[in-house]
Amino acid sequence: MRVLGRMIGNAEVVGMGEATHGSHEFFTVKHRVFRHLVQEKGFRTFSLETPWSTGLKINDYVLHGRGDLEQILDEEYQGVYKVGKKAEYRDILQWMREYNLRHPHDPVRFMGNDMGYAGPELYDRVADYVAKAHPRRAEQVNELYDGLRPTVSSGEYMDQYLTVPLAERQDNARRTGKVLALLEKAGPASGRKADRQAHTWAVQHARAVDQSLRGYSFGVTDLEEIRKMMTFRDKVMADNVAWWNRYTGDKVMVSAHNTHVAYDSYDENYPKVQGAFLRDHLGKRYVSVGFSFDRGSFRAFDAEQGSGSPEQTFSVGASKPGSNEHLLDQVRYRDYLVDMRTAPAAARAWLAEPRATRNIGAAWPVPEQDLALGGSHDVLIHLHEVTAATPLG
Repeated sequence: MRVLGRMIGNAEVVGMGEATHGSHEFFTVKHRVFRHLVQEKGFRTFSLETPWSTGLKINDYVLHGRGDLEQILDEEYQGVYKVGKKAEYRDILQWMREYNLRHPHDPVRFMGNDMGYAGPELYDRVADYVAKAHPRRAEQVNELYDGLRPTVSSGEYMDQYLTVPLAERQDNARRTGKVLALLEKAGPASGRKADRQAHTWAVQHARAVDQSLRGYSFGVTDLEEIRKMMTFRDKVMADNVAWWNRYTGDKVMVSAHNTHVAYDSYDENYPKVQGAFLRDHLGKRYVSVGFSFDRGSFRAFDAEQGSGSPEQTFSVGASKPGSNEHLLDQVRYRDYLVDMRTAPAAARAWLAEPRATRNIGAAWPVPEQDLALGGSHDVLIHLHEVTAATPLG
């Protein structure tokens, strides 16, 4: 861990990737890294590609012990977010809660940076703030939010909302955008610090609502529109992390797929990714750490059956000759990490060439993609073999 700590240096945000969404070792290594960053380098926030409103619920548990963690995970990790409902992530959250019980005056926090769902309590937080701080605007906000709060489970909402006609989804995004603009213009109720802080958080909550509905305002049957939506999503995830780092002052470890934390896109459907946007925000204060593996198993949906199908355990054999993973696995160490910025010249030249690379997300099977590792991450962790993560429920 200390070697990785030196590679991370003075970074304020570290993106920790994963080569699958469902392998035990990626999560347990991240757990170890986060503990090290907290204890040795002053990091205080764990950020996950999960909705902002989900993050608020989990943060309440981590900070104050509010709610039942298993129930929160069951209610929030539905639909496309089912991939995050793993025992390994629960273990990280439980460690964070235990840490805070021991360090109540210097706690760690959790944040969700994604936009796939805005829970009803997020709308309520905005409306309640307006009612208290700007009561004359409360009726207007309630009218703009009318009918937008989810009234079904998170999974049902995400499935159903995409069936809403595009024009209606675009109008809904216009309405949430008006609330955000209204709040930004209104300003805090007074110049007192508490009122300024309350306003800052209310604006961010309204922004998260708007991000979610704006994310659904793209067409989902046109490939170019899908690419725009994916780019918007990654920008949102980066913007939210950068906001959190700037406003709270916390150093942040971001946990996501390799695709997101990278600088260069792994996938043509993601023209610009979270890591590239974070580099725009932070420059060298952002460090990207990717993972690779030679063989093993993972949890995923069946690509042919779609994301609504049950997760399964899949296995892959040794990587094929000519791939990035094949040569990485020839190194004499079984598991290792390398700083690709400072590797010997011959190694950097090899890392700069695109080669077939496994890029396993929520679904399997998917084709390999040609990728230059050196342009994608600063640091690479290679594992010889991985095993399937443990699902909850």
